[in-house]
Amino acid sequence: MERNQTKAQRVDMVIVGAGFGGMYATWKFREMGLDIVSIEEGGDVGGVWYWNRYPGARCDLLAVDYSYGFSEEVQQDWTWSEQFAAQPEILAYANFVADRLDLRKHYRFNTRVEAANWDDARQLWVVRTDDGNVLEAPYCVMSTGPLSKPTDPDIPGISRFKGPLLRAAKWPHDPVDLKGKRIGVLGTGSSGMQIIQTLGRTDCELFVFQRTPSFTLPMRNRKHSADYTAELKRNYAAIRAACRMNPTGGARPVSTRPFFSLPPDHRQELMEEAWAHGGHTFLGIFSDLMTNQDANDQVADFVRDKIGEAVKDPVLAEKLKPRGYPIFARRPCLDSGYYETYNLPNVHLVDCLEDPIVEITETGIRTQSGVTELDVLILATGYDALTGAMLSFEITGRGGRKLSEKWQDGPRSLFGILMEGFPNLFMSTGPNGPAALANIITISENDVDFAANVIRHMQREGLGAVEARLAPEDAWMEQIRRLAQGNLMTKAKTWWVGANVKGKPQGMLMWTGGFHKYREACEAVAANGYRDLAFEPAKTLEAAAH
Repeated sequence: MERNQTKAQRVDMVIVGAGFGGMYATWKFREMGLDIVSIEEGGDVGGVWYWNRYPGARCDLLAVDYSYGFSEEVQQDWTWSEQFAAQPEILAYANFVADRLDLRKHYRFNTRVEAANWDDARQLWVVRTDDGNVLEAPYCVMSTGPLSKPTDPDIPGISRFKGPLLRAAKWPHDPVDLKGKRIGVLGTGSSGMQIIQTLGRTDCELFVFQRTPSFTLPMRNRKHSADYTAELKRNYAAIRAACRMNPTGGARPVSTRPFFSLPPDHRQELMEEAWAHGGHTFLGIFSDLMTNQDANDQVADFVRDKIGEAVKDPVLAEKLKPRGYPIFARRPCLDSGYYETYNLPNVHLVDCLEDPIVEITETGIRTQSGVTELDVLILATGYDALTGAMLSFEITGRGGRKLSEKWQDGPRSLFGILMEGFPNLFMSTGPNGPAALANIITISENDVDFAANVIRHMQREGLGAVEARLAPEDAWMEQIRRLAQGNLMTKAKTWWVGANVKGKPQGMLMWTGGFHKYREACEAVAANGYRDLAFEPAKTLEAAAH
């Protein structure tokens, strides 16, 4: 193998990412006594919350879910102020954890991995970073996150726009003055909605270019009282245990009751109650919304009626009502007055289904009917999700095989954690697990713990390399395919299925069977003595020691 002139630093493990998965991996493997180096492209910890600083940025998972369960010290010493935390509080939490657990000393920030190559003779990864340094380690952990590589829309002329071009996914860290500006927003997913409902209530002229209307449910955020906070902290252990048994990996209720098992008036009452309660309660009242099209249609009609009640102009309300795909087949958003924002005189909807975008000009956006002049353009157009970060640099496995070759028809792995042909390379919240369909922190803790147990097994047995066997990997991918066949999620063109990136292989390659079944599958591999994994003895005493 050709060697870089820079002298390599030898460690036990390289971890990529400083989001919640990478931070937990850094703590977990340090506690195991491994010599680790963690790498992060951003300037500090926080992952997506380090970058996403746009107006109104907020998590749409309950704070009790979107937080660690592994450290009782962190749980007891940190206090959330509200049910759905805003970006500044989430970033403060990440910094608190990094400080309390002394994680930053392991990180190289403002550093990007350029290549990771498996050296079979020495049973280690050679990792090169953009600062010219080289790390060699038996193990690599990729905690790159399912949402970490932003993507611009496939619209001609983006580079020609002369005004400020702001991306929700990499918002400037310094304050941006938008007062009195004519602002265009492209993207009406979760980030776009948060931006629109926030900026729409400020001194600006807002133009929303809506290409696909999205369903959203009321968040109904609540402040945490001192009494509730005390209750929460007393009961964290039981809450975390329940979350591990939940299909969502979180505390949201999940029903086993089919939609049509109840009379129409009872169904209506339950939907009204869930709408008033807010959050993702609505998703948990019926069991078959993603498998029964008739049930899905009636729930979608209920939400469309609510849009009609919120928006005063009936013509505008119709344009905001999503049609043509099942409700919740796109990521379910939560809002705080999103639809009501369109009642404001300074907020204008450009319906790109009726008036398609032709190009972005130096001064605005041209649709078929003409040019809308803009001072500022905001892109809230999402990510090259699930696989984008892993494919953004070169990963070479056994025999010179590139990850881009293995994944040319879509990602393949066992559990989204290990891959055939790529020894000692572990992923957390990888693309073939529950990924974006369950609580990402619960998934991260599960995946890192799985990797830690495999490495402990290797240390005990004097083993030097591990990868998924091909047959179990194939079987896992077949399970994913069969589960997706009966799921309405496949009937919408979303980032869940890769439809937002031109030329990307499309298909539902996430595990849709629920986090609880995913966790059981991971645990079964350990229980059967890791027969689904292929191990090699350590080739040298040096390798065995690591």
